Amino acid sequence: MTNQIAIFLGALILIGLGVDYYYFDWSNTIFLARKLVDFIEWLAFWR
Repeated sequence: MTNQIAIFLGALILIGLGVDYYYFDWSNTIFLARKLVDFIEWLAFWR
């Protein structure tokens, strides 16, 4: 991965978080964080 691609992906993530904050009041980010925690717990069970 080049620096240019890394900067572009980082900016894309920050823009997505900004849009979620401005339009949806973090609801999508909180939903994804909860699903990620559930997924990590599920993976830990199968370990």
